[in-house]
Amino acid sequence: MAAETAPPTLVTTDLTVGGMTCAACVRRVEKKLGALEGVTATVNLATGRARVEHPAHLGTASLVEVVEKAGYAASVPAPPAAAESEEVEEEQPRERFGQRLLVTALLAAPVLLLSMAPSLQFRNWQWLCFVSAAPVALWSAWPFHRRALRGLRHGAATMDTLVSLGVLASFSWSAYALFLGGAGHPDMRMPFTLLPGASHGVAHIYLEATVGVPLFVLVGRRLEARARRGTSAALRSLAELGVKEVTVQEGSTERLVRAEHLGVGQVFVVRPGERVATDGVVTDGTSAVDLSLVTGETSPVEVSAGSSVTGGAVNAGGRLLVRATAVGGDTQLARITALVAEAQAGKARAQRLADTVAGFFVPAVLTVAATVLGFWLGAGADVQPAVTACVAVLVVACPCALGLATPTALMAATGRGAQLGVLVSGPQALEALRRVDTVVLDKTGTLTSGRLDVTAVTAREHGLTAEEALRLAANVESGSEHPLGRAIVAHARGSLGEDAVRPQALSGFRATPGNGVQGNVGGRAVAVRAPEGELPGVLGSALAGALEAAHTPVVVHVDGRAEAVIALGDVVRAGSYHAVDRLRRLGVRPVLVTGDHDAPAGAVATALGIEEVHARRTPQQKAAFVRSLRQEGRRVAVVGDGVNDAAALAGADLGIAMGTGTDVAIGAADVTLVRDDIEALPDAVRLARRTLATIRGNLLWAFGYNAVTVPLAMVGLLSPMPAAAAMSLSSVLVVLNSLRLRHWQPAPAPARRPRSPEQRPANPFFPESTRL
Repeated sequence: MAAETAPPTLVTTDLTVGGMTCAACVRRVEKKLGALEGVTATVNLATGRARVEHPAHLGTASLVEVVEKAGYAASVPAPPAAAESEEVEEEQPRERFGQRLLVTALLAAPVLLLSMAPSLQFRNWQWLCFVSAAPVALWSAWPFHRRALRGLRHGAATMDTLVSLGVLASFSWSAYALFLGGAGHPDMRMPFTLLPGASHGVAHIYLEATVGVPLFVLVGRRLEARARRGTSAALRSLAELGVKEVTVQEGSTERLVRAEHLGVGQVFVVRPGERVATDGVVTDGTSAVDLSLVTGETSPVEVSAGSSVTGGAVNAGGRLLVRATAVGGDTQLARITALVAEAQAGKARAQRLADTVAGFFVPAVLTVAATVLGFWLGAGADVQPAVTACVAVLVVACPCALGLATPTALMAATGRGAQLGVLVSGPQALEALRRVDTVVLDKTGTLTSGRLDVTAVTAREHGLTAEEALRLAANVESGSEHPLGRAIVAHARGSLGEDAVRPQALSGFRATPGNGVQGNVGGRAVAVRAPEGELPGVLGSALAGALEAAHTPVVVHVDGRAEAVIALGDVVRAGSYHAVDRLRRLGVRPVLVTGDHDAPAGAVATALGIEEVHARRTPQQKAAFVRSLRQEGRRVAVVGDGVNDAAALAGADLGIAMGTGTDVAIGAADVTLVRDDIEALPDAVRLARRTLATIRGNLLWAFGYNAVTVPLAMVGLLSPMPAAAAMSLSSVLVVLNSLRLRHWQPAPAPARRPRSPEQRPANPFFPESTRL
């Protein structure tokens, strides 16, 4: 029996594609690349990039060759190290473009002025206009002619074809009118009108259209290019967060090295005001780091020895020594940048429809223009208005806006999302996020911190204070390795200071498995034990409250008397209540599904106001529950952070992973929340809805513009010059509309009071209200 042939290994390659000017170009490049066996391509007009998935045996050179045969320039994007030189090289074409625009404006100004103001027309004015218009028609418009000819050689028609034909037609007609049609008479006067009309014996010249069309198109593309660069500003700002040089400490010496030469395990110095060079762990020093540009957190984060820091963060305080744990493409900043770039390469479903329409748009416009010319002439009209209507149709039609409708909005939205700590995998994820009506939330690590912490310390009346009881308990627990003991010690050091815990002050330490620890601290007998029997007064109430909240209580005994109750548990994240509340206000139903027991799951649900709770669920049961919700017709998003959430994340309409979660969870998700709380989730939903609304508005404008202006030009209600202005403006308006997403602001967070005291459980679940 013949052996089965293994499917070819597919790889993804990014290409930079030059010379694309409209959605018809996008469609052509995608079609040519897709004609290769096993190849699929997605081309983005706004970024000028093509993402190609192809068999590994098909080299990059073959892909570049196909694009070049289609009439466009293609190359592999420069590596990050070459980014600066690439930007310098890009400045030169921009300068040449600016020079061409300036010369065009200077030559076009007298033509437009004399053509539109009959009172200024002097003897032989038309010949001066002709001399000024000739270099505009031939030199200024040469880029359009060149690309049109290149497309003609490859059997393609693009936006440049329409502009080139419009300029040449208006200039050729004007030359005919001047030399053969009687318009060259020295005393000729020409009234200005926005509508084509009969010649009344003298041929009308359209030199204002000859210079106006290239001028307006060049101005429009200049504005469009600047606006398009603005939509990708967030991605560039992420790239700029990278550090170029870093001070490495080797023993007692320091030396300056290039950041790309930094290796994992090396220790580097971060001085106040400097950026952290790469992801690492603080080995010495204390400070506050500003993560606002990396994760969107507005408040600086305190760090000390043992704290993790992210590359790109700004050191706002003291000097730090950091040991590198990830470098290059493995850092969080590099992964964020890669995810944003990947998201911007995708296409929404509506954009794919627009690109398909654009593929037939230009040939259809050429057919319509020829039909309009034939109809006017066949109806007995003069040649002059017939040519005018034909040129107006060629000039006013604009497929550019169709190609820019989605990518510019997507670039602005994904960049803004990254600034707010939300990474979206692409337009499909945005579409799914907009439609979500049910969100399935994991408990541990998502709604809660995922680690044991002290939630309350309650001291008895007329005894030790809560601070004194906590200090004694932490000192006796300093000799223990039990998780409860480590949590008490960490809490005491965090709330009372490092000096509060002195292991050298402990003597006679003894641990009893299943019961607790005891020892002598400063001459006092201290024991921290599991509760036994009833406790008096406030201690009894604190014990009952801890059990009701599914926390673990321990009792601090000093010199044989119960002095305090310490409650420990997995605390709810500070922003969880507001996130759940805002999701509910957005029409999204929250559901808590966890593998934990009923009591802690119910306590968290009660604290957050979640009505539907499913506890003791295995990963398989979580995935089955998600499937059942989808079968009911619900659009489901799953939020999780662990390996046990991966199946549910992959099976949902939308998977959302916590940035602090496991690689398995992040890999299965469509959206990643960079920060370690879900407070950014409602903002992500609102941003997705705004983005899709912007895309729909862009596409409505792009289709509506052509649906209105082309018929107006066909019936002679639009002359070439205003048609050129309208065509240029249509693309600029689409990009400017998308740019508004760059300044989108999330809803202001309310004061952090989850519930009134009467509504809270007896032992509050929110530690910020009870911590020392």
